[in-house]
Amino acid sequence: MNAHSRIGLHLEVNYLPTIKVKQSLLANLLARDGITHDIDSLADKLPLLGTDIDLCDNEDLEIEIFPDRPDLLSAETLTHAMGPFLHNSKPKPELDVISGNITMEVEAELKDVRPVIFAAIVRGVDTGEGNDNEDFIKGLMDHQEKLHFALGRGRRRASIGVHDLSELKPPFRVKAVNGDYSFTPLAMNEEMTIKEILTKHPKGIDYAHLLDGMNKFPIIIDANNAVLSFPPIINGDHTTVSSTTRDFFIDVTGWDARSCESSLLLICLQLARRGGIIESVTINDCHSNTIVSPNGETIAHQVPLELVKNILGWDFSEDELSSAIMKMGGRYIGTSPAPENSPESPSRMADAGRGEQILNFQMPRWRFDILHPIDLVEELAIGHGYDDLGASSPSVSMAGIPRPDAILGRRIKSSLQGLGLQQVQSLTLSNDNDQFIHTRWKELQETTRITNPITTEHTLLRQYILPSLLRLISANRHNDLPQMVYELGTCVSDHNNRAKVSWLVADTDAGFAHARGFAQALLRDLGAEEKEISWQSLPEGHGPWLTGRSASISVSGMVIGEIGELDPTVSESFSLKVPMHGAEFDVSALMDCIADPVL
Repeated sequence: MNAHSRIGLHLEVNYLPTIKVKQSLLANLLARDGITHDIDSLADKLPLLGTDIDLCDNEDLEIEIFPDRPDLLSAETLTHAMGPFLHNSKPKPELDVISGNITMEVEAELKDVRPVIFAAIVRGVDTGEGNDNEDFIKGLMDHQEKLHFALGRGRRRASIGVHDLSELKPPFRVKAVNGDYSFTPLAMNEEMTIKEILTKHPKGIDYAHLLDGMNKFPIIIDANNAVLSFPPIINGDHTTVSSTTRDFFIDVTGWDARSCESSLLLICLQLARRGGIIESVTINDCHSNTIVSPNGETIAHQVPLELVKNILGWDFSEDELSSAIMKMGGRYIGTSPAPENSPESPSRMADAGRGEQILNFQMPRWRFDILHPIDLVEELAIGHGYDDLGASSPSVSMAGIPRPDAILGRRIKSSLQGLGLQQVQSLTLSNDNDQFIHTRWKELQETTRITNPITTEHTLLRQYILPSLLRLISANRHNDLPQMVYELGTCVSDHNNRAKVSWLVADTDAGFAHARGFAQALLRDLGAEEKEISWQSLPEGHGPWLTGRSASISVSGMVIGEIGELDPTVSESFSLKVPMHGAEFDVSALMDCIADPVL
């Protein structure tokens, strides 16, 4: 686990979003909470919060925000998290929302067009003067686009509209319109139809794919029938945020309720950090439900105490739990007994068992990244400090022990490569023709077959490796000779894996003498005594071998494999006409009858 992981969160990002903030702005925002800005503490501790600092000097702070913390994508939301984490200020995991009287009606048709809709009013925002005002507007738009990317999946799941409330007349309506509906979009001086926007307006061209296949399109209008927004494409021109804007209307529409709500709350949090007062909007949605948006309350999370102990190896005190989660912007409420795992009660998360204790936390609703109890375990680890979790030694030996067959495999490879053979790796899948009919080998016990093969070339798991090498040489028959290959791989007989090694040499003078020489060199390198090795001619028609020019090899009375010159009739079955010799050895038999000279 590390400070930048988040189990269960899968944000589709190809880069880390970067924000650049003036140190003077950070100082002003922190001063609202009575905190003195400390530049030195940023470089040391801020990366633990989920960032990577690219630049930190007296003028600017430039940081990359890791994708598990989309709540840090603006200067305002970043300082909201910095206060408790760096300066031990009191966390504020909820938003203060006052009750408003503005309503929004959503037509039932929207359920098939863009069904999720949230909205909020923020009044009295301190947007600054002069350059500070320009920086604020740029920062607001930049935050909006980063949320479109991180939470909205390119506006598909959620798209945000930010408007100058003074130019609007509530109440608002959301309805579905035809493609010939027209209004003046942002950055245009003339009205355009919906279809024209999707084909001619720059934003329409970029995001038209989000409305592919639709005959109806969503728009938001006010009491004067003026269009605020055509989500997820473009806002109306008259609602543009300007240097004089102090009161804001925010709409978020999409297909994923959690993404939309988090996006709305983060924009509201950004404006509230500048002194804005958040006011609710009553929405009658497309499902005939009445919702009050936004919901600024916290979300309750439960984490099994045993899970925390097992993952972090630390027995937290009550004070440590409270302090750790406060640094991460949440609250520790206390413990409660784990619910009984019975049909009358819900199943418990993670590994909480009967009679165990559950830790109860409150976290901000905009923390989109907290999906599972393990995420709260990570919050505790970061808040407490990884370096303060103590140290322990393994209770069992963690030293690796080499497998005997792996040692033998390395020795076989070293020997065969010393003979000039090139290692290859082929598929374990094969077919009856290659394994048994063309090569004349008999089945070794029961063959493992594929129930529903997708090709006639792969109908079973191989029992021999040499046919795979024959297919390889056949595919390379137009290349120069000699061709010398070997494979150390897995075969399957009677549904059990068995390691084998095979070589195949195609050359103008390949014959039994060469095959015997290769076999003797291999056995010598493996440590077999000459007196323990015996050779026995193979019967006529056995395997792919030429009669009288092949042999089985035994060591200490145990048959370990076969070598020989390949029968030309077998070679022709694989479209080969060049002389060849090869071998097929059982690695398990080699390990049983030849002791490792090193051990």
